[in-house]
Amino acid sequence: MASPQVRAAGLGLFEDSTDIGRPKHAGSAAYSEAAHAYTVSGGGANMWFAKDSFRFVWKKVSGDLDLAATVAFLGEGVDPHRKACLMVRQSLDEDAAYADAALHGDGLTSLQYRETRGAPTREIQSNVRQPSRLRLEKRGKYVSMSVAPQGADLVPAGGSFRLELSEPFYVGLGVCAHNDDHRETAVFTGVAITPPPTATPGRWISTLETVAIASKDRRVTWWTRDLIEAPNWSRDGAHLYFNGRGRLYRITHDGAGGEPTPIDTGFATRLNNDHGISPDGTQLVISDQSQGDRKSRIYTLPITGGTPRLVLEAAPSYWHGWSPDGKTLAYCAERNGEYDVYTIPSTGGTETRLTDAKGLDDGPDYSPDGKSIYFNSDRTGRMQLWRMNADGSDPRQLTHDDFNDWFPHPSPDGKWIAFLSYDPEVQGHPANKDVQLRLLSVVDGHIEVLAKFFGGQGTLNVPSWSPDSRKLAFVSYQPDFSSPNAR
Repeated sequence: MASPQVRAAGLGLFEDSTDIGRPKHAGSAAYSEAAHAYTVSGGGANMWFAKDSFRFVWKKVSGDLDLAATVAFLGEGVDPHRKACLMVRQSLDEDAAYADAALHGDGLTSLQYRETRGAPTREIQSNVRQPSRLRLEKRGKYVSMSVAPQGADLVPAGGSFRLELSEPFYVGLGVCAHNDDHRETAVFTGVAITPPPTATPGRWISTLETVAIASKDRRVTWWTRDLIEAPNWSRDGAHLYFNGRGRLYRITHDGAGGEPTPIDTGFATRLNNDHGISPDGTQLVISDQSQGDRKSRIYTLPITGGTPRLVLEAAPSYWHGWSPDGKTLAYCAERNGEYDVYTIPSTGGTETRLTDAKGLDDGPDYSPDGKSIYFNSDRTGRMQLWRMNADGSDPRQLTHDDFNDWFPHPSPDGKWIAFLSYDPEVQGHPANKDVQLRLLSVVDGHIEVLAKFFGGQGTLNVPSWSPDSRKLAFVSYQPDFSSPNAR
């Protein structure tokens, strides 16, 4: 719970107001008790990269909290990227760790954050523009945001990130002109700092997101209170496919097309999260467990939907990769108590076992040239990434770290391997854990972190690269703190 609220003279809920960084023009702040409104003016060149420059109205707090306000700019403004923010911040230093719910002058709304002091700023862009109200939410080591579309109530914006602040920290309101030669002004009304509600047991929010490889910025495509998993990116770059409630769905990758459209998969109504798209973009491959003994089996069907065709009877089998020439499927299967990597012609036939080491071999995916298969294996004690020739020969370990690394997916241009990492103590690939989405350079083996969030099973099980290799799609999860009667 947040510390008791302090009513400082002239600043309502807050203790003080100051310029962060070195804006050319000093900012100001005033509180109208009659209107319950804060008018904040700020200069500053930006709130981005490794340091910030803006006006901050603040108080010190501890614990979890919600900070909500209705936010409106005054005047047309000079720069469309001017920002009015609800913020939690480690210190008043210009390079401090922080998170904010930021409304931009052009209507863009994003959850911005700097994970540690001096680190670069990242963001999760909402798919709601120009909301009427914002709420910044701190829950333990995670921060999230809710937005109210015009004429509607606050709803989750989708997406959250890991931010660990030492107590006490600062909470407040900020304004940045995004042009150091000017000041901009915003009015914050209905400002409230409250302890968060209790999460509804068993209720989670699933967020379908994309992340840009170059900037590491994230964007929400769609969110739901249903469980969704494992996005695939269509070959033309226009759509994302994902599974939920045993079915398969399609949505435009930028979320502009509204709600997802269900794909007709006939009798297959218990799909798991192992599905994908053929190299020529005409076929879907699914792993379904609706028939007979309810074990997972692999089927193909037209990408527009239709009656699935069984590829092989042996079960359980979980698809993971399609060879670039379209002729072969790679999958993980359990046979006689051992999970290994297998291949089979995409039209059906006899399966070929590629791995036989003791332990679990899983997640096979082809290199863009079809000469190699990447997979994950715990044959050396910890789950790590491996590569072998497409016929199973010459397996070589690629990662040697303290994480448990799962589901390697080569980028279409062959430069990167995207994968999911769990903390060392986590066994298997369970849901609802602290995870990292990471990139391995094929050229030099360097590994970098794309994002840290709450996820796991369902986040990145299958190939999810955009065709141009510039973005990845994934699913993140967070506890649902809203009313149990909410959508």
